Amino acid sequence: MIKAVLFDLDGTIIDTEKYYRRCWPLAAAHFGYKMTDEGALSLRSLGRPFAPIKLAELLGDENIDYYAIRDYRKEIMEKMIEEEGIAVKPGAVELLTFLRENGIQAAVVTASDIERTERYLGMVGLTEYFDRFISATMVKEGKPSPDVYAYACRELGLNPDMCLAVEDSPNGISSAKSAGCKVVMVPDQAEPDEETMEKLDAKVSSLDKIIEIIERSKY
Repeated sequence: MIKAVLFDLDGTIIDTEKYYRRCWPLAAAHFGYKMTDEGALSLRSLGRPFAPIKLAELLGDENIDYYAIRDYRKEIMEKMIEEEGIAVKPGAVELLTFLRENGIQAAVVTASDIERTERYLGMVGLTEYFDRFISATMVKEGKPSPDVYAYACRELGLNPDMCLAVEDSPNGISSAKSAGCKVVMVPDQAEPDEETMEKLDAKVSSLDKIIEIIERSKY
């Protein structure tokens, strides 16, 4: 039986991954580099120490100032969010309500820091639905390493096979799968490739579809 559902944040619960997709190339251009749309997508949920290495590879310069580019990306992304707002992903409220009513724990497991996680969830009125907020800043390595999901399972006092991870990106899916969790993908910015599909227990079109998966796990 599934005892907990572990949610990625950006692109999974809230519709913010699209801002990363737009802002990474803008930030790179600000510093004189060109980043493709495919390159921006490859950075989804990528944690330390992998993100600086990947960005240097994408921009073709091993001496880039990763933190300067990242900080500028954060700045322009905050402005976009202030102007355009944050939408909740389809089916999120329905699924979170179901979990609460059935005594199933819900946790956020994200590459984002806790301050930003709680602030964004507060903006859309979802904070109260979650039992724990777990950030990759709490562990040695971020996604795609298994550290953050393994840590979340320990914090919830559950074996990984009792936890269902919900992700939208290949990096997050790899992290959850390596930790031993069941993994469901709700595609956001791109559909999974063949390698990613092999790591999934299921793929659904919206979060509320996961209710049926949980119901089936009871038998």
